[in-house]
Amino acid sequence: MIQIFGTLKSFDVKTAQRWFAERRIPVQFVDLKEKEMSRGEFDSVLDSLARTLGSRADAIEEMTDKKSKDYASIAYLDDSEKADKLFENQLKLMKQPVCRNGKNAATVGLAQKTWEGWK
Repeated sequence: MIQIFGTLKSFDVKTAQRWFAERRIPVQFVDLKEKEMSRGEFDSVLDSLARTLGSRADAIEEMTDKKSKDYASIAYLDDSEKADKLFENQLKLMKQPVCRNGKNAATVGLAQKTWEGWK
C-alpha cells in the first residue's frame, strides 16, 4: 500500500494524490496535522532514501524543506541531531509529500518518474 504523508494545504500533496488517482493506484493519505509519522515510519523513509541517495546525511538533506521559515533551526546542526530535529518538527521542517511504498521505497517531493515503477 502506498502512503502519502503531508497536509491538504500543500499543492504538491494534492498533485501527488491526483497523480495516483488518475492511474487508479490506491493510496492511504496521512494528514501530518492530525497524525505525524511514527519513529519507525520516519526511520523507514530515511533508510530508503539513504539507499537511493548514498548516505543518511544526504537523505536528511533531501527531506528537509529549505524554504521553511524554521529552516534556520536545523541548518547548522550536526547530522545526528538533524534527524531528531526533523522527526520532532515534521510539519514545519519536512518537504511534502513524503510517499512511501512499503518499507523499502520512498520519495520526498514530486517524483513521478519513481512512482511509475510502483504500480
